[in-house]
Amino acid sequence: MPATMKPIIGWREWVVLPLLHRNPIKAKIDTGARTSALHAARIRPLQVNGADWVEFELDRRDLPNASAPFRVPLSGQRTVRNSGGRAEERYLIETMLRLGDDEWPVELTLTARHAMSFPLLIGRTAVRRRFVVDPGRSYLLAKRTGKRRNIGRNRAY
Repeated sequence: MPATMKPIIGWREWVVLPLLHRNPIKAKIDTGARTSALHAARIRPLQVNGADWVEFELDRRDLPNASAPFRVPLSGQRTVRNSGGRAEERYLIETMLRLGDDEWPVELTLTARHAMSFPLLIGRTAVRRRFVVDPGRSYLLAKRTGKRRNIGRNRAY
């Protein structure tokens, strides 16, 4: 699709990770980062019926009703350079991301982002060929709406 036909998004947007939680989460769109990252706490790998899964919690400051741990299939591990330039090994999951009217599968690494302003960083791989990013604007496609509610454990997986 030509760039003129693609929706324009800002450098920060409200997004939804519908398989994890229904409430919008604040995300930074970072075309300088290849990989997307989700702030998670108490990350631990586990086995479910012989398959690799990962359990984690979302920060209550970002999603106050998301205190229950999530269990999702583990897609693998990836070495990522963090914001300080150091390489670190992270767990990788696949889930759905909704931005505006579009919803598509994305890969997210799980990491402690408590020192960062945004609980979700969306890298260029996730938005490539879908959007044009306007670095001077914010929240163009989605508004933070709806009541906060907990959908409990991840039942979509």
